[in-house]
Amino acid sequence: MSKQTHAFQAEVAQLLHLVTHSLYSNQEIFLRELISNASDACDKLRFEALNNNALYEDAPELQVRLSFDKAAKTLTITDNGIGMTAQEAIDHLGTIAKSGTKDFMSKLSGDQKSDAQLIGQFGVGFYSGFIVAEKITVETRRAGAAAAEGVRWISGGTGDFEVETIHRAERGTSVILHLREEALEYANTWKLKEIVGKYSDHISLPILMEKEEWQDGELIDPSNEEAGRKPGGMVKTGEWETINKASALWTRPKKDITDEQYADFYKQISRDFEAPLTWTHNRVEGSTEYTQLLYIPGKAPQDLWNRDKKAGIKLYVKRVFIMDEAEALMPSYLRFVKGVVDSADLPLNVSRELLQESRDVKAIREGCTKRVLSMLEDLAKHDKAPESSDEVTDVLSDEDKAKLGQYSKFYAEFGAVLKEGLGEDFGNKDRLSKLLRFASTTSDTVSVSFADYKARIKEGQDAIYYITADTLAAAKNSPQLEVFKKKGIEVLLMTDRVDEWALNFVHEFDGTPLQSVAKGAFDLGKLQDEEEKKAAEDAAETFKPVLAKLKEALKDKAEDVRVTSRLVDSPACLVVTDDGMSMQLARMLKQAGQQAPEVKPVLEVNPEHALVKKLDGSVHFHDLAHILFDQALLAEGGLPEDPAAYVKRVNALLS
Repeated sequence: MSKQTHAFQAEVAQLLHLVTHSLYSNQEIFLRELISNASDACDKLRFEALNNNALYEDAPELQVRLSFDKAAKTLTITDNGIGMTAQEAIDHLGTIAKSGTKDFMSKLSGDQKSDAQLIGQFGVGFYSGFIVAEKITVETRRAGAAAAEGVRWISGGTGDFEVETIHRAERGTSVILHLREEALEYANTWKLKEIVGKYSDHISLPILMEKEEWQDGELIDPSNEEAGRKPGGMVKTGEWETINKASALWTRPKKDITDEQYADFYKQISRDFEAPLTWTHNRVEGSTEYTQLLYIPGKAPQDLWNRDKKAGIKLYVKRVFIMDEAEALMPSYLRFVKGVVDSADLPLNVSRELLQESRDVKAIREGCTKRVLSMLEDLAKHDKAPESSDEVTDVLSDEDKAKLGQYSKFYAEFGAVLKEGLGEDFGNKDRLSKLLRFASTTSDTVSVSFADYKARIKEGQDAIYYITADTLAAAKNSPQLEVFKKKGIEVLLMTDRVDEWALNFVHEFDGTPLQSVAKGAFDLGKLQDEEEKKAAEDAAETFKPVLAKLKEALKDKAEDVRVTSRLVDSPACLVVTDDGMSMQLARMLKQAGQQAPEVKPVLEVNPEHALVKKLDGSVHFHDLAHILFDQALLAEGGLPEDPAAYVKRVNALLS
């Protein structure tokens, strides 16, 4: 193929402008990204070679090499991995393929530090080379292809790139960075070793660099040593040395690994710049043998709620990389967990389809799930400090002190995802229930567990009361809470979109039933005295004629109309039957484009409210009835079916 010029994908052009003009806050990430790409290319070769050993050609030892030329101002990263064809070079280096391009571009903020972090998260690491390079040359040949099918790709990081066919004897890829004047510090052995040690020490492949040794300068006058020598310098010896540990971190004994090394390894596999919240590293023996190194991130990834995004942990078999996102090894509700599983039992040619059916995989999945839940339980146990600061000093170890507040941080990021497990993982439902946290009428912070609630339950109270709403403000100000506030009864405030669905699978906690304050007829049982019950019965009897007229006026909107004692200040509220779908859930399903049954709520009225008292004998009865219903609907978070008619009725009464 003769030299051809191609235009970059539009988003790549934008990205390159950002990289070349803005991202200088953490320049050295470019080397981490390019070494990681080189390692991935070697992993892909190893995987494809399981079925075609000839792909190794005459070089079975996989490796990454770093070299530089100060005179030419170049830094080269070379791997002998899978390599690329010409079309693959055009596709992979000219577009951001399958990497959430729109999402990535929407997150660019102009903040250099945070924008730099996005580079790794969205799989666009190759372009970080332009942070330090004014031009990049890529020379590559795919494993198994002829030497004449090599490819050269060149770009100055502007609007286009060139591709041509070359002769390349070695398989794999060389990325040649033509360094900017201000980036020549990266053409230095010690600088490169420092960066590799910081970011890439855990790459299981050897990363090689040519050794250097000091050489004295030549004599200025060979016949007169006193005349002195020319300046000496470091000279390359032609020997190559490994500059990383070149062994998988998870295979080393825990006692030999520092917290800093664990954190660095997490950053390398997750492309996250922040340290993880916690991790667990174990070798599991028994009928199924495997090693697990699992991390809980400190921050939720940008694509946590992207259903099309594959999630999972890295799978190795006997230290051979098999797949990057083995979703079969971790349930969907723990999709935020990062890490590695290395199995001693699975076949090297295991596929995603076989993973779904394997008994060993099922055992690994169950083991990983239990280990993650144990980590969360440990964080939750130590989330709050003892009452006195002296007790913190005297009772807690340094390790436990470090865990204070960590579970709250976790829950703020991943609590809503964790709730999905209530419907997906029945075997661990009880454990998950204990990990849930909510705001309540006594606490605005999302920190109240079911156990906390039960510990301060009122004498005679036989249910855990809760309400679901779109926002905390809507929940706190709901009319359904009025009598609970009056009596000092705590109500859990649930505002995550997943709550309504999740609570279909949790009906009680530790023997105490859960009861929505917006479902079913109002009954506080022993918490209502006989006088209150008698007053409610009398009101219902006295109000029968008005209720009958309300039912007739609202027959198309309300399933029933009844008197209630759950209201104190509001004239009316809407509830649904005990087994009915809530109005909030019905709205959410419709907004998501899904079918939802038509929900006809029950209108409950407060017979002591002045507006309700005015109904009897009012010439505006029909309009007042509809206004009461629509106002109750608004307070519940819905919208009147005919907003214009509602406004017209209100205006008519006001005038």
